[in-house]
Amino acid sequence: MNAPAKGKPQINPRAVMLSKRANVFYLEHAKVIQMDNRIVYLTQDGTDVEKYFNIPERNTAFLLLGKGTSITDAAVRRLAESNVMVGFCGSGGSPLFGALDMTMLAPQSEYMQTWVRHWFDEEKRTQLARHLLITRADLTGRYWKDNIELVKRGIQLPDTYIDTFKKDIENAKNAEALLLIEARWARTLYALLAQGFKIEFSRKEGERKNDTLADIVNGYLDHGNYIAYGYASVALCGMGISFSLPLLHGKTRRGALVFDIADLIKDACVMPLAFLSAKRGDNQKDFRNSLIEYCQDKEVLDLLFTFISEACNKVV
Repeated sequence: MNAPAKGKPQINPRAVMLSKRANVFYLEHAKVIQMDNRIVYLTQDGTDVEKYFNIPERNTAFLLLGKGTSITDAAVRRLAESNVMVGFCGSGGSPLFGALDMTMLAPQSEYMQTWVRHWFDEEKRTQLARHLLITRADLTGRYWKDNIELVKRGIQLPDTYIDTFKKDIENAKNAEALLLIEARWARTLYALLAQGFKIEFSRKEGERKNDTLADIVNGYLDHGNYIAYGYASVALCGMGISFSLPLLHGKTRRGALVFDIADLIKDACVMPLAFLSAKRGDNQKDFRNSLIEYCQDKEVLDLLFTFISEACNKVV
């Protein structure tokens, strides 16, 4: 690359809109630095020659730093300028130890104001929760029908079940009732996938075992859910809405709104791929790449931004 002409200020390329960004990175045993006006990471593979790889930060949604990683202050500053979400996590992408918007700006947006008005009104907050669950069911039904791997195995989510789920949601009086309905929904999805993939399965979070296919599925579900949390964090941060204003998850749990918004894509995207990757013997990297590619193909960031925008205007 040629050096900029003397006396002329260097012009950085314009960052891609958050909702359109293509890249998600997870790094292990690497050092993230700024070098020659770009962000790169160095691999630590024990050889004498260090290898550098570019991170196109202006087209990156979020960066997860796993075991054995470090980052310099110059790299953090540049990532902040590009509004890249950065998270620190365990080996393989989970658990998530912490995540932050590097610019550390307090939410001041019109969406935040609207969300707060709805959130403090119990009936409107319940309406938003209903809208979230109905959208989640519609997305899951549509994505599962379009998933060739599920169709080949005869795994279908009957329209009658989706319709019953929606009716139950509409009749629910409060968030507690909605949570019970959601739990039944999740159990049904797990049962359908376990039967279709011929895996004896029960959901166990955070066990980090690999003794059986069910253990591997659970590990991939944990891993994939953290990817979904990354997408949800980018959308909420980009729209200036605090993570601490949830609809369904515990109101005293920090960042609970991230978990609510991530649910929109966990059932539709993460669940099927976790079972598929475990069944065909994929490793964690294979699963992660498949999930990120699938989410990019489905334009999930756009979907989440659109949902939040429409949700703020839906409840009057």
